[in-house]
Amino acid sequence: MSKRRISRQQRWRIEKIQAERSARAQRRADDAESSLNEGELGPEQTGIVVSHFGQQLDVEGRDGEQQRCHVRSNIDGLVTGDRVIWRPGKPTGVVVAREPRQSLLQRPDNFNRLKPVAANIDLIVIVIAPEPLAHANLIDRYLVAAEHSDITPMLLLNKADLLDPERDATLLGMVERYRDIGYRLITASCKEDGGLSELKQLLDQHISAFVGQSGVGKSSLVNHLLPGTDTRVGALSEAHAKGRHTTTTARLYHFPEGGSLIDSPGIREFALWNLGPEEVLHGFVEFRPFIGHCRFRDCKHEQEPGCALREAVEQGDIHPERFASYQQIIDSIR
Repeated sequence: MSKRRISRQQRWRIEKIQAERSARAQRRADDAESSLNEGELGPEQTGIVVSHFGQQLDVEGRDGEQQRCHVRSNIDGLVTGDRVIWRPGKPTGVVVAREPRQSLLQRPDNFNRLKPVAANIDLIVIVIAPEPLAHANLIDRYLVAAEHSDITPMLLLNKADLLDPERDATLLGMVERYRDIGYRLITASCKEDGGLSELKQLLDQHISAFVGQSGVGKSSLVNHLLPGTDTRVGALSEAHAKGRHTTTTARLYHFPEGGSLIDSPGIREFALWNLGPEEVLHGFVEFRPFIGHCRFRDCKHEQEPGCALREAVEQGDIHPERFASYQQIIDSIR
């Protein structure tokens, strides 16, 4: 298919829009630099980004107070969870530096560019539920991304009050497989007394991020874990039993007993185009004992004789569905 040509007028309009965007960004940068140079800001202090709104951020200072801030033009890619050096102002402060990150969760966007999701988290909570239908391949993508980022993942089976042992036998069998591999699994319900007690105790020890399909109850969990946040809750689409996106920007919340939670926008798909085959391979933790033991050093783990991974599947050391999920991910990144 030939590349679509655009007219001179269309090209002029595109260039005009891009120029206007660049000019607006430059004006914001100039305002921030002007405030710095004119001494209208308070002293430097440490803070943490609690939410992100386009070119501006909400930063929380050491006293717990939050302020909307500009970002200096030489700082790029700040996300919720970033620790920063900033200066308060009236009415807007300025972020002057970003501190080193301990971790960064990223995902490719529709243009195959890496988009940061959250920074400095040490626990990813993969939320699933009886509805919408949980897909093992999506869970595996989250797990691979977490392993690649050196962030501990765990599974949270939410809406436990809706579970039916017969109807949801496939779902229950799937989550047991993850527990057998070694991943922590917690079941929870916002409608049962004590249904969140185990989850609360775990989250108090970490800086966590909730990820998962829209409609699995992430916003409801936030509202129950942190009363008063009033995160908007969406209903499932009756036509497709899929959740509607309700969270539009990642936001950081603090627990009274300690620990923090980053509630991220619902992600129905989690692409791994930024990873190579070897990185995906190591993201499947139960594969690791067999890596490097194939007959051929360049084994693609497809039809080659002497493939250690395929032999592990035949012997029951690797579940066939996990291996099929790995192959599906490899096919998608190729």
